[in-house]
Amino acid sequence: MLTTLFHIPARLTIGSFSLPLFGWGLLLAVWAVVGLTAVVLTARRQNLQSAIAALAAPLAISGGLIFWGLPALDDGQGVPIRGYGAMLLIAAASGTWLSIVRGRRVGIDADTIMALGLEVFVAGLIGARIFYVVEYHQQFFPPGRSLIESIPAVLNIAAGGLVVFGALPAAALAAWWFARRRQLSLMRLADCIAPGLLVGLALGRVGCFLNGCCYGGICDLPWAVQFPPGSPPWFDQVSRGLLPAPTAPDSALPSLPVHPAQLYAALDAAILAGLAIAWTPFARREGEVFAVVLTLHPISRILLEAIRVDEPPALGTPLSISQLISLVMLVVAGILWWWLASQPVQPRIGTSKDTPA
Repeated sequence: MLTTLFHIPARLTIGSFSLPLFGWGLLLAVWAVVGLTAVVLTARRQNLQSAIAALAAPLAISGGLIFWGLPALDDGQGVPIRGYGAMLLIAAASGTWLSIVRGRRVGIDADTIMALGLEVFVAGLIGARIFYVVEYHQQFFPPGRSLIESIPAVLNIAAGGLVVFGALPAAALAAWWFARRRQLSLMRLADCIAPGLLVGLALGRVGCFLNGCCYGGICDLPWAVQFPPGSPPWFDQVSRGLLPAPTAPDSALPSLPVHPAQLYAALDAAILAGLAIAWTPFARREGEVFAVVLTLHPISRILLEAIRVDEPPALGTPLSISQLISLVMLVVAGILWWWLASQPVQPRIGTSKDTPA
């Protein structure tokens, strides 16, 4: 567990010279130069209108983060770089890179994938956070705390608290709207980005491990892990009487050994990504690769949930909310396979649309 990797100082100090990094500082100047360069280079490849359309949103978001977001995160030591948040960014970058590579093989340019990736990432992030806040609303809206006082905790995504099944419908809706606006094949886009989403999920689960969330149940296996006092598994075990409550600040024991469920999930997502990539050359219709992912992921999630203890049974069933949603996803996957069977055979996703399959 490593919740904070390091701190970025609020000011760059060299000898007697000191310059702010955030707000009206050095990072904003770098942002302006990099942004202008990106617009010029993209405009030379396409045109100015296309460059602005593709880069306006990411530049606005990154600029707002530098000017308003980072100063608000300063905790006195600088801006903390959380392990969870860092892994989310690495996950987004890695998934986008893989999707760009796959997109080129089917005639989808990198700028389109990057624009899609940004919209899907932002929508998925919002959906995942909303799902988590609703599921654990007592944590964010305890008695005696006003709505205004709860907002910072709700917005503090870097500290952890995302649910994959909240991200899926939001990301799917964003992808559908993107394909509709750009007049692109939704199934081709889905096949293109599905393995990248799984790679992102695998890396995101490593972030869960660093954060201590999404933990497994107690076990005595050789690879079981213990989490430090103050971590989510530790609090859970103390609240259930499995660990003694500390009587002094230095008397707290680490958690009992538990399944590293986060790493199981990371390995599972990585294997599914490999299977999706391996399926690509054999796909006969657009949408098959996505359908494979939509079928296998909920099955593995149902099995993985059996060793997790952080989600209680839901809706009067012995299943967690994630397991129930997984069952719904399997129904959707079945409908998708039925629909795909009625579609004509298309060129394989692993070949260019201009190249005979």
